[in-house]
Amino acid sequence: MRVLLPLLIMAGLAQAQRPPAGPPPVACGVHGDIEILCGTRSPEDLELTPDGKYLIVSQFVNGRGGTGAGLVLFDLARKSFSKIAIVNEPKKGWGDPACPGPVGDALIPHGISLARRIKGATRLYVVNHGGRQSIEMYEVKPSAGSWELAWHGCFVAAKDYNDVAIMPDGGFVATYPTALMPPGRGGNVFNGQPSGFVARWTPGKGETELPGTRQGYPNGVLASPDGRYIYYNAWTAFEVHKYDLKKGADAAVVKLGFMPDNIAWAAKGQILAAGVKGVRGDCPAGSGEPCIQGFGIAEIDPAKWTAKTVFDSHGKGNVIAGASVALQVGRSIYIGAFQGDRLVRIDAKL
Repeated sequence: MRVLLPLLIMAGLAQAQRPPAGPPPVACGVHGDIEILCGTRSPEDLELTPDGKYLIVSQFVNGRGGTGAGLVLFDLARKSFSKIAIVNEPKKGWGDPACPGPVGDALIPHGISLARRIKGATRLYVVNHGGRQSIEMYEVKPSAGSWELAWHGCFVAAKDYNDVAIMPDGGFVATYPTALMPPGRGGNVFNGQPSGFVARWTPGKGETELPGTRQGYPNGVLASPDGRYIYYNAWTAFEVHKYDLKKGADAAVVKLGFMPDNIAWAAKGQILAAGVKGVRGDCPAGSGEPCIQGFGIAEIDPAKWTAKTVFDSHGKGNVIAGASVALQVGRSIYIGAFQGDRLVRIDAKL
């Protein structure tokens, strides 16, 4: 989701009338077919550990009530959160040789990407806003019945990333949502006009902008297993794009009924997109938190490039504000958000 989102909202909607306070959040616990799992902070992105027992949760707390909350594990069976251990093990061949070293406790994670069996390792790449704008590269390792991360390298960027997807060669694609905006981070990001682009970093070759990806707030990004295609969201345009890396151009675009944030693979090869229906100023007035107008989850067929809604929050109450990711785990879908204290679990009707 967004770096300095409240400032961008206020800049873009300075003349708008402040909305009334939104409804209070639904209490933690089970409510029919919805389960609210509290105990986290701004769980913006999610990945499943190789054993299928934990979620890796990226707690995106960036200038909103404290320092970064870091990466945590969510135990799916015990329904509990715990900090994930990180050890520093710089490793040749991971990231840019110019990487200045581990980011340590300064880490403020944002989008994350997990990929297995790349040169024998399970990799986790993390968009970081703490101390530097970077992609931090970790190996996911088993540890005493759980998991730990070994930091191996990084790539430091000049601008703020949003999300990242690991490529089969160990490189990555990542979104720069506001790279085209005027200095000082001013302007209106909600008009759907191009504000950023998608970039690709290749080991030994560096980073380049992908032609034709200048869109309205490029957000979540995903890569096909064979590395031929990437999929990226234009958040303010309500679009998901399929991009052919071989041709260097979009192959297809689908419009959704909400602002797609992150995207993730589902069990049968579909793509799940999640996002809010709209954003209005700060809510309650003066809080600095965006007032969210519900959210949706869509299932996208990557071959036909068609989409259908699988969940709509209308009539469900304020179960989660700022929905940013939907991840299928077995018969469940776990929903995270760029703000708040919770994950939400629903049945996976895919």
